[in-house]
Amino acid sequence: MEYIDARRLTGPSLLWNKPGTILDVCCSDEEADQLIPFWDTNIRRMLNAVGWADESTCSWRLSAGVSLAFSAPVDALYAASEINEWAWACCDSEFNGADVPDFDETVKRMRTVIAEEENPGLLKLEAAAEAHGVTFLSDDDEASVGQGTGSLTWPVRKLPEPDELDWDSLHDIPAGLITGTNGKTSTVRLATHIARASGKNVGLSSTDWIALNDRVIDRGDWSGPGGARIVLRQQDVDLGILETARGGLLRRGLGVMKADAALITNIAENHLGDFGSQNLGELLNVKWIISRAVETSGSLILNADDKLLVAKSAEFPGVVVWFTLNPDNPTVKEHTANGGLAFVLDSGSLLRVDGNSIDTICESAEIPITLGGAASHNIANALAAAALTHCLGIRMPDIREGLTSMSQDNNPGRCNVYSISDFKVLVDFAHNPHAMKALFNMARALPAKRRLLAFAQAGDRTDESIRELARSAWSIGLGKVIVSELEAYARGRVRGEVFGIIRDELINCGARKDQIQHFMEETESLDAALDWAQPGDLIIMLALSDREAIQDKLKSLSSPR
Repeated sequence: MEYIDARRLTGPSLLWNKPGTILDVCCSDEEADQLIPFWDTNIRRMLNAVGWADESTCSWRLSAGVSLAFSAPVDALYAASEINEWAWACCDSEFNGADVPDFDETVKRMRTVIAEEENPGLLKLEAAAEAHGVTFLSDDDEASVGQGTGSLTWPVRKLPEPDELDWDSLHDIPAGLITGTNGKTSTVRLATHIARASGKNVGLSSTDWIALNDRVIDRGDWSGPGGARIVLRQQDVDLGILETARGGLLRRGLGVMKADAALITNIAENHLGDFGSQNLGELLNVKWIISRAVETSGSLILNADDKLLVAKSAEFPGVVVWFTLNPDNPTVKEHTANGGLAFVLDSGSLLRVDGNSIDTICESAEIPITLGGAASHNIANALAAAALTHCLGIRMPDIREGLTSMSQDNNPGRCNVYSISDFKVLVDFAHNPHAMKALFNMARALPAKRRLLAFAQAGDRTDESIRELARSAWSIGLGKVIVSELEAYARGRVRGEVFGIIRDELINCGARKDQIQHFMEETESLDAALDWAQPGDLIIMLALSDREAIQDKLKSLSSPR
């Protein structure tokens, strides 16, 4: 039995839609059977002692252990996390022989901590916002009511009295959530471009940046609840597109309580092995959290070509909108026959199917980032973005305009093609097996005399996963493979281990030793690839770490198509 972490939950999570605190413990099922009731008894004892008797507790069993949580006032979540840590200390004493903290001393200290953290004005403002039907957001430094153009924000210790506010001027804006394993960022960018084509001032949060239209507010990974709050507090934003990644969902929960639309692109192997996402089933449950934001008043948009999402959809009580690359998808055909809405690729056309009504949006080949229809994964992203923006109130002509005007410059690092002399370089940031296979399938469809693949692979994949990736790569008809071995992505592997697995599997597939090269840096791999290329060749460059340097060099040699 091992303590992992105790932390605040600020929004809807795996367990519920309440604020509170969660404690993760690595243990066996048998240990969990003992741990859960003992933890609950101690938590109940402490909650009664500090005046929180009305708060609730719950547990969530996982393959690696158990998560233990209790609800708490939103203005005292740090204190709540300390209480959870105390409860673990009691459990650690009972089951592992550690020293147990004194109960009376702990109660005295926790009452003091709670009193210091309490903010009655925050709770009053939260209750007033709920009564007026507008969003309330809070964090360590700020609190806000409303969203975007209908929002006001204050320092968390300098809040107004609710009756001082003009509540008629406060309102929410249309907001869409996007999660999934692959395609999140591309779909965020597509949806943003579509919304901008309709004349909206769009705020977006993503793994790359926070932005208002073309203005980058801050760079970095802002796909958690903090990024969502920043976007929704921008007073010139009238529509929000919020990328919502696994890490933020596990750490803090959702950044918002409700949204107009939520999209799950797909569920595939990525970051498996972390506590709470040990397997695809657990990863699905994490991504599914976003459905809670649209259960009563929005639409959940799902990939009908993903079997996990199709099966999970039976649990959702609200409105589902499907998208698919297969016009004969049985889930979609049944859904639309019953009057449901779907976005479908049929004979190269993107269609909006609403019951018996069918509207053509555009041809897939008209969308620049599909590379003439060869990039099927970007066709799926386009369908998803069309569905999302439609559910956010964007008109079909604007959706068409946005999709067909979305250039590679609007989607850096995703299927960017550079023409250099008489050969081409395809650059993508695909980093997991599912995304890489999608890219390989696309590359197979692109004409080329010879193909070269330059890529790296993180060490936290299984040996078989790495071998499967090598087999998939070789199947597209490669003349050469260059493997970058990045120290930052070793993740427990010794130097040369990942390369050795890839090399041996490529040789098993028929590659010669002289067709395989090995470098420690991606920029070195790119230089070697450029030296190898001849007229008519295609270089496929999958970049993990040196993205900007690679793109800058290729831009200096040519311009993206």
